[in-house]
Amino acid sequence: MSMQARQKIGEVLLFAVTLLVAVVFFFPILFNLMSAFKSNGEIMRDALSFPTSLYLENFKYLLTETEFPRAIVNSLILTVVSIVMQILIIPMAGYAIERRNVKWTHFVFLYFLAGMMIPFQAYMIPLFKELKMLGLYGSLAGPVFVYIAGAVGFGCLLYTSFVKGIPKEIEEAAEIDGCSRYTIFWRIVFPLLGPVTASMVILNGLGIWNDFLLPMLALPSGEPKTMVVEIYRYIGEFSSRWDMIFAGTALSVIPVLIIFVSMQKYFVKGISSGATKG
Repeated sequence: MSMQARQKIGEVLLFAVTLLVAVVFFFPILFNLMSAFKSNGEIMRDALSFPTSLYLENFKYLLTETEFPRAIVNSLILTVVSIVMQILIIPMAGYAIERRNVKWTHFVFLYFLAGMMIPFQAYMIPLFKELKMLGLYGSLAGPVFVYIAGAVGFGCLLYTSFVKGIPKEIEEAAEIDGCSRYTIFWRIVFPLLGPVTASMVILNGLGIWNDFLLPMLALPSGEPKTMVVEIYRYIGEFSSRWDMIFAGTALSVIPVLIIFVSMQKYFVKGISSGATKG
């Protein structure tokens, strides 16, 4: 067998394995979308069958007869506010750490990275007590501050790696023209950080949007919390409303898919660039 034939067979096998992996990962999404358009009885009779009709009563009931719309608003507020604040704060921290390059900035950088090694469950109880002391427990502001603080370590790691690839001569030329340090960063450096910023938005946005534990424990009980927490309420000890669960999950997945598909090329570019720089 020639080398070209072996290479062809290898490409076919690689494509087959990739296709199999893609099907395995896509099947839960397909199963959820199929079940979202079926009644609870139809799901219980045959969970793997395709819906016989476009059954929309699940979505109608969820959006008009429950507190799910308020949970959607809470999820949007937590995600959007947290991401915006992260983008306003973390890039400046990563830029300062990389460009200062002195002992105390190295210490701060290592301090941020050390925070990534501590699991959330290890400091969960002291964190909630601190939120109560600050008057943030039971409000949306509490999780927002936690999400911002939790993203600093990974965000600084991404941004410092990316800033290394930006020539200092660009900033020096702007400084000679009379630009301040903040003007240099926001008007010259930050636009060049678009790919890594897209990576931050996708990774942290998905984590906040899909987070269950923090909103479940930090937001007030008896009131709508977030979409993921509200979906969990339909799971009972003896029976579950699978129609509501799949409809709510479909509503929560659709925005994620849209954002990821629209920003996918920037996400891949940001991750690959951050891995090769420095």
